[in-house]
Formats: sequence, structure tokens, C-alpha cells
Amino acid sequence: MAFDIDMIKKVYGNITERVDAARKVTGKPLTLSEKILYAHLWDGNPTKAFQRGKDYVDFAPDRVACQDATAQMALLQFMQAGKNKVAVPTTVHCDHLIQAKVGATEDLQNALNTSNEVFNFLESVSNKYGIGFWKPGAGIIHQVVLENYAFPGGMMIGTDSHTVNAGGLGMVAIGVGGADAVDVMAGMPWELKFPKLIGVRLTGKLSGWTAPKDVILKVAEILTVKGGTGAIVEYFGPGATAMSCTGKGTICNMGAEIGATTSTFGYDESMERYLRATDREDVAEAANEVKDYLTADPEVYANPEQYFDQVIDINLSELMPHLNGPFTPDLATEVGTMTDKAKANDWPLKVEWGLIGSCTNSSYEDLSRASSIAQQALDKGLATKAEFGINPGSEQVRYTAERDGILDVFEKLDAKIFTNACGPCIGQWARYEDPKNAPKNSIVHSFNRNFAKRADGNPNTHAFVASPEMVAAIAISGRLDFNPLTDKLINENGEEVMLDEPTGWELPPKGFEVKDNGYLEPVEDGSGVEVVVSPTSERLELLTPFKPIGSEIKGAKLLIKAFGKCTTDHISMAGPWLRYRGHLDNISNNCLIGAVNAYNKQTNFVKNQLNGEYGGVPDTQREYKAAGIPTVVVGDHNYGEGSSREHAAMEPRHLGVVAVIVKSFARIHETNLKKQGMLGLTFADESDYDKIQEDDTFNFLDLNEFAPGKPLTIEVVHADGSKDTIKVNHTYNDSQIEWFEAGSALNLIKAQNA
Repeated sequence: MAFDIDMIKKVYGNITERVDAARKVTGKPLTLSEKILYAHLWDGNPTKAFQRGKDYVDFAPDRVACQDATAQMALLQFMQAGKNKVAVPTTVHCDHLIQAKVGATEDLQNALNTSNEVFNFLESVSNKYGIGFWKPGAGIIHQVVLENYAFPGGMMIGTDSHTVNAGGLGMVAIGVGGADAVDVMAGMPWELKFPKLIGVRLTGKLSGWTAPKDVILKVAEILTVKGGTGAIVEYFGPGATAMSCTGKGTICNMGAEIGATTSTFGYDESMERYLRATDREDVAEAANEVKDYLTADPEVYANPEQYFDQVIDINLSELMPHLNGPFTPDLATEVGTMTDKAKANDWPLKVEWGLIGSCTNSSYEDLSRASSIAQQALDKGLATKAEFGINPGSEQVRYTAERDGILDVFEKLDAKIFTNACGPCIGQWARYEDPKNAPKNSIVHSFNRNFAKRADGNPNTHAFVASPEMVAAIAISGRLDFNPLTDKLINENGEEVMLDEPTGWELPPKGFEVKDNGYLEPVEDGSGVEVVVSPTSERLELLTPFKPIGSEIKGAKLLIKAFGKCTTDHISMAGPWLRYRGHLDNISNNCLIGAVNAYNKQTNFVKNQLNGEYGGVPDTQREYKAAGIPTVVVGDHNYGEGSSREHAAMEPRHLGVVAVIVKSFARIHETNLKKQGMLGLTFADESDYDKIQEDDTFNFLDLNEFAPGKPLTIEVVHADGSKDTIKVNHTYNDSQIEWFEAGSALNLIKAQNA
């Protein structure tokens, strides 16, 4: 039986009335995305039609999920909210703090030894506040959510950008910062700008070497890393219904890499099969009773151009396998065209590692299809020329795959089976002793992100994203430009052989099985549970509320003008820094150390205007803070792309940055800045970015008139005494301006609960 079945039945009990009301107020047929959004309004039945991309709307999500790296800060904030128990079903999943090095057993034990303090904290807080807790080794948050919690027509938020994975089961699932999660856990409405809608019509059918991964790799090429910003991507068509549920999850998962608010598919038979296979017959039965409300109205998919803001057509029968990268997930190359492209760009053709797993591609189907390639290698006398690593998505997937001999096939090919955890996908990979000075090389993986230094800390690692079956084939060949459709390999007997097309199972033929799934149910009454945080801990620190910045910002100095791509990895790195995710002051020592300084093109090397000397960004900023001088960060397009980690907003705020001014923001990061009581602003004229000089001082001239839709005016004073007056835009509404005035959204919640 499903978790929270009563909640799910309540959602289905309301959905018909609410969707019917939404059709009436909008006067048109509805997409699936609109049905779910209108069915989850905080105020109940819809009474007005909302403007896409303009109206801020209050929603009531059904559940919240947190992973261990972000849960620490989210729960530290929730502890300040004045609540005895979470208001909606919530879970914590320990998947980020496990480093891949030797293999599953040793790596998990090492994580328990080194991060026990954090795991104990998360378990005790979960127990106290009624939160379900998934132990280290239980699996990757998004695979576990898909197997246990996701349900068609539901709405959830999660403190990880790849929460969107649950769209594979027909949800609107959205990645957020911890402060957003605190709103929902505290029983408050959750605010989102009503999204625009992008429709992707899938015709034809996947076959051969082409996989669901290739669909999102192609969409990433079309839309780029910011083309989905502010939009929900809804997939439909015969190609969509012919695809497995976990394949749909793969596509939705990597929608985070195009900036999409989320992605989703309409309820169909593949989702029903998956629900029944994962012991949720009760959800499938309940969904079947309202199935017409769990997909778009027929008119929408018949004439999508009338109902979506943009429509993309992809014929799956013509789609080729892709490799995307390096250094950005939208740089697409069709398999078979890599040789010339790699040589022209000086990408290493020799592949050092092939990695399968992460929340994107670690399902039973993914592992079975990749293992079919591995089995061929064994049968045809081939060995892997690259090293090979596997991260199963959950203990249920791992146990079932081991039972069915899938993991044994990989191990016979000398693959390392890592823990059911994120591992190399998030930089938790002990590949090098000294990654900064490691050599130039190429790797291929089935993960979702491939920013520089993302996987192993080495800026010279060229990471390419592909399907699990392509990763297996390339690991066997050892070459980036290997094309399994045409290329032959030489086996141990000197014979030419070719790999056949991959095969696999959508679901385990003998069903899923697991002995211990790693779940701990919280006690009914947590009032007697004590949560202990040592005042001398270097891993955990109780939070001190931020003080309001105020309406008088004068004499603010430029901390850094970031050049080019500045993701949350650049602003607050993961990898070894994950150990400090529960200690705001300690993790602030990585603040913006990966951002490239526009004036010298170096990282972590900025001018200190107090003494004219150059130093690290956090060190320089701490000197400004000690002197009581506010600072400003300037950035380029899509600033804050990537992870939902709110540390990228909390660290500058903690250190005394008052405003971030950029050409454009990634959605989650802009919201995180607002939640922490900072100014997230955009240049009204993008060319004003070029006017910002290294020794600039900023005076905010009309912040006392801060109001929705009203640009702000900033006087930029240069070192020679000359001045530029620039206009900056913002997207703050009345509620968000209240966050700013209170010092943070949490301060406001705390005051309201008091």
C-alpha cells in the first residue's frame, strides 16, 4: 500500500470540482499542467484565470522532500518557525554525503563514520517533527520518491532541483530552496509565478540505441540551459505514451538543465504498470477513477499550438543517440559525428571513465539495458578500456538487480558498484588526490550536469552526458567517438565484433524485492525527542536570524563582477564542501570562490577596496563585513543556474552582501535571494554590465520607494569620481517586499506564528 493514501484520495476527491471550475473561469480546455496547478490553489476552487508568466499565485503542495545536504539548512530554519510538527507529509533522504571511492560497503561505512553527527541530527529532527527518514544507503532521493511517493496529478516541492523527476509519474514536482520548503512544512501557502507552458509532441517510437535520455538531450540542444526558464514542459503524443514510466522520469529529471520550472507527462498505462509494480495498486485504482483529469483535455493535444506558449516536435523514430558536453548540458553532438567535432575543439578522444547512475538514470530498466551491453562484451571477448562505475538508484533497485544477476554482469566486467547514492554526479568522488592539478581527460556519464569540476573537482575533466547504454558501449570501446551502430571492436582473439542493440526490461520480470528499504517512520508524538547541536561543532550551527538590510544602502562596494557562466556550483561548491552544509559560517568560506573575476579572469582573486590588495572572495568580504561596509555582486546571464542549494544565497547574505545585480537569473536562485531578504536585481539595460568598474561604489537612490513593478535607481561612483546612474528591474511583489523588510521570509513566518 502507498504512503499517505488518504492524502492522495483527498487530492483526487477535489480534482474534478476544481478542474471543472478552472475550465469555467478560463473558458477553454486545459493542459495537464494547468489542471494540477488549478487543483492545488491555496484558496481552493479557482475563481479567476491567471496570466502565465505574470501572476504570482499561492499554492498548497501535497508533500515535501529533502536530501541530506539541503535538509540540514531547511530543518535548521524549520526549527525556528515555531511549529511542533510538519503540516504536510515530508521526507528526508540521506544520499549526498556518501563519497564514491572503493565500493558500496566500504564507502557507506566511511560515510557513517565521517558524517554520523549530521545523520544523527537529521534523524532526530525528523523524528521530532513527524518527518519520514530514509537512512544512508537507502537510495537517491528522486528514485526513492518515484518508487514510493510520486502520484499522478499531485504537486510536490523538494529541496533539490531534480525534484522534477517525479513528473515521470504525472506530478507537478518543483525544486526549491529550503526556505520555500519551510513555508509548506509550516502550513503556509507556497508562492510561484504562474508558469508559461511549453509542449513537446513526441511522435514515432524509440528503438535501437536511442533512449529516453536522448529526448531530453535533444530538447536541451533546442531550448538551451535557459530556454525553459519560467515554464513547465509538458510531453505528449504517441511517443510519450509508448515510453516507460522511468524513461519519462529521466526526461523530466534533466528538465532542470533547461531551466524549466518542472516537466510532466499525462497519466497513462505505463504509469499504472509502475504503480502496481511498486506495491501501489491502491493509487492506481484511485487514479483510474479520475484518469481524464490526470492528462490534458483531448482538444489540447489535438491542437497544441492553441494552448501552449511554444510547441516542439520530435520524431522518436528519427532521433539519434546523443552525447552532450563538455562543460554544459546543452552542447549536443549526435553519435557518429563526434570525431571531427572533438578534434576541432581539442576534446580528448580517449575516455577514462564511464559512469552509470545518479537520480537521472539508475532505475531497473536503465541498469538492465546497460547490462545487456556488458553481457555482450563478456560473450564476445571484450574488456572495458575505460574504468566503469555503477550507482544503483535505490536499495530496492539494487537488491532486485543483484537477485536477477544484473550487478554480477557488471562486476564480471570489472565495474565498481558504488553505494545507492549520488556519488560522482555531485562531486562526491574521490578520484584524485589533487584534482586541481589533474590532467586533461574525458569521461562519459548518464548524469544530468557536466559543469567544469562538477564530478571530480578537476577543471580539465571533459564530461559528456549520454544514455546508460551508450555509456556502457563507450566504456567498452574507450573512445569518445565510438559509434555502436557502425563501428567494430577487436576482441581478445583479434576478431572484429560489433555490439548488438541493447535490450532490457521496463520492470523486473519477477517483481521488485527488498529486505530493508532503509525507511524509518517518525514517532507519533515527537515532543519528547531532543535535538542536540554542539556549540563547538564544525558541521552544524544553529541559525541566527538575519537583520533587515533596510532602505538606506549607500557606499556599497563591488565584491566581484562575475564573468560568463556563474552557476550555484560557482557560488557555493559541492564536493568536499558538502560537509559544512549545516554550518553557515564555515560553508561561507566557499562563497563565490568558483566565480570568474571579470577584471583578471581568475577565480577567488578579487580587489579589496579597503587596502587595494587582492585576495580570496570570502576573506575580502569578511573584511568588508567587519568594517560595516555593504557590498554588491554583479553577474551575467542565467546567474545561479543549476542546483537549488540555497547556500548560494545564504552565504553572501551571511557575509554582508546586500544586492546581486545581473543580466538575468535562474528561477530558483532568484527566489532564494528574495527569501533570504536580499535584493535580486536585473539590469534594465544589459549594456550597463559593461559600465561596472573594479573600484565602484553603489548608492541606491530610491530604495525607500521599493514597490512592485517599479524599477530602482542606482548611482555607480567610479574611482576617478565620475558617475553613472543606472536603472535596475526586479520581480518583487508585495509579499516578497515584506520578506525584504523583515530581513527574510523566515523572520516573517516566525513573527506570524508567534
